[in-house]
Amino acid sequence: MSLLAEKTQRPGLEPHSHTAATMVPDASRAERTRSYAVADFPLPTGREEDWRFTPVDRLRALLRDEPTGLRLDQEESLPAGVALGAMSVADWQASGAPAPGDRAAAVAAAHSGGVTVIDIPADVALTEPVKLTLTGADGQLVHGHVLIRAGRFSTATVILTHGGRAAYSQVVTIDAGDGAELTVVSLQEWDDDAIHLGEHDVIVGRDARVKHIAVTLGGGIVRLNTNATYAASGGSFEGFGVYFADAGQHLEHRLFVDHGAPHCRSNVEYKGALQGETARTVWVGDVLIRASAEGTDTYELNRNLILSDGARADSIPNLEIETGEIAGAGHASATGRFDDEQLFYLQARGIPEAEARRLVVRGFFAALVSRIGVPEVIGHLMAAIDEELAGA
Repeated sequence: MSLLAEKTQRPGLEPHSHTAATMVPDASRAERTRSYAVADFPLPTGREEDWRFTPVDRLRALLRDEPTGLRLDQEESLPAGVALGAMSVADWQASGAPAPGDRAAAVAAAHSGGVTVIDIPADVALTEPVKLTLTGADGQLVHGHVLIRAGRFSTATVILTHGGRAAYSQVVTIDAGDGAELTVVSLQEWDDDAIHLGEHDVIVGRDARVKHIAVTLGGGIVRLNTNATYAASGGSFEGFGVYFADAGQHLEHRLFVDHGAPHCRSNVEYKGALQGETARTVWVGDVLIRASAEGTDTYELNRNLILSDGARADSIPNLEIETGEIAGAGHASATGRFDDEQLFYLQARGIPEAEARRLVVRGFFAALVSRIGVPEVIGHLMAAIDEELAGA
């Protein structure tokens, strides 16, 4: 029987509390359904654990088991040696890729019409990022699927950018070979009325290092599930996320790190800001350390900054441990309002209020943004945060 455990918070972080509204059922995360078959996932009602925070009544079209035959416009920038190809859905399933974890992902995988494949050769160290830009138009209903394969001992960065107007459901499969160092950046910069349901499945090879970065600034509803598994020992997964919700936006990020191999590590850190009376964010972080995963070292952190009345942030870290032979495990969550004392301190030194607010929010994000490690993304992200604040 698994042990649901909470570890001591790291210094400097306020402990979070569990209430009846946030406690998860006493069941293992490993017991949830994963399947290629859409029929194995009933239509959600909003009462299910996986969907209880999500406005499912606005997602019915994306949850129907029907193809549309449409695709987003696609542009790519490929460094020398990187190949862009395609794979059938049947071949993707036969490869043993992780099966979808909810109905939206199962529908997307079944009806994508084929998988876009990015192949990074073994033993190469790319100096330029691979870029794939997907753009929607006219609010079309689209299903999509991308497979990123990083060969053994390769080093690469892949940037996926999503924008425009669409109702888009997507699966991204990320396979990092043994010894690979792979960074995947997913930018959600949709128009205000777009909808994006995504599942990113990350497979970490032996001694591989994967950094997954989710940046969500646009879209009316964005729900992104990121799942990480380990193919062998010695792997490392880092999951970083930044999101900024305005009035009317629902931005939801869910992570599941499944430690099934020994001597692997994971570190998850997400930060979000909310402004506007109906701004809503959800972060759920699940970590499972199986009995076979001795020597695991894991930590997850979520922090939210509320900038105005009426905004709401739900933050739920969960840690499930099946072995006592681990190096370390913990989690923390904190949600707080804008610090008026910091604002007063800056204004007392002659800094105008608008500029003072910008500096405080920039400081909140700065430590995490600097760890992204992709200069192009760092500059773009900070500029986008400034634009969000300017529109407040």
